[in-house]
Amino acid sequence: MEIGGWTWDPETQDYGRLEPGSPNTEPNIYKYELQCHLGGGDFNSVCLRDQVDCKSGPEGREEGIPVIWLSAPKGFANPVWSYHSGPTCLYDAKPEDLLPRIAADIQRQFESLPINAGTVVAQPSPHTLRGAETNFYAEASEQQFDVTMFGQRVHVVATPVQYTWNYGDGTALGPQPSMGGPLPQERWGEKTRTSHAYAETGDFQVVLTTSFQGTYSVNNGPPLPIPGQGQFSAAPQTVSVWRSITRNYADNCNQNPQGQGCPGAPSAP
Repeated sequence: MEIGGWTWDPETQDYGRLEPGSPNTEPNIYKYELQCHLGGGDFNSVCLRDQVDCKSGPEGREEGIPVIWLSAPKGFANPVWSYHSGPTCLYDAKPEDLLPRIAADIQRQFESLPINAGTVVAQPSPHTLRGAETNFYAEASEQQFDVTMFGQRVHVVATPVQYTWNYGDGTALGPQPSMGGPLPQERWGEKTRTSHAYAETGDFQVVLTTSFQGTYSVNNGPPLPIPGQGQFSAAPQTVSVWRSITRNYADNCNQNPQGQGCPGAPSAP
């Protein structure tokens, strides 16, 4: 018995049953079948003896069915299916309804996850100079989550893909793919892809917003793309912008210890 053949429809933003010859934007198509089914009304008796136990679902009371996942290249009216993953369990009286239900809700679930947007690093920090390039870069990483949706175990992988910088003075950069990177101290002040030069002095709150792309798999099934991105903001990083003053002095501090600029001498007005 074949249970389900699914593909993502970008026009309806939903999953539906795959019809022969129907358009498909995914590199593969997937379906799941009963673990020990041989076709018709026959089952593999040896397989039945050792098949996955699906008597206790994520909430401790559901009874499910053991399945395996198959995949095939897209674009063929009569695809050749091959083993992809499993065996694993589906917990629902009508498992063929689960994938479209999860697909319809996965974007909302993705955006509600406690994804860490990363941290903001500034060079120099916490003080920088007015008119000089301050190098900013992000430290963000891939994150994984396990959630329960409609009684099913759903594994989500979130990968950072774009970054937006709000420098706190009314200017912003992004979204763009570069997270920036550190510079050695002797190169501080150089312009980088993510650096910024402040025109005024003061304290500014720099906010990083990271866009994540996600995939999800149901009950250890094949990874499927989450259609939209999720945007998450990091905690603000305070940068203090100072001004620098340059003066030329003719005095030699050994000859005139009270000369301007000498240690212990009165500071210039």
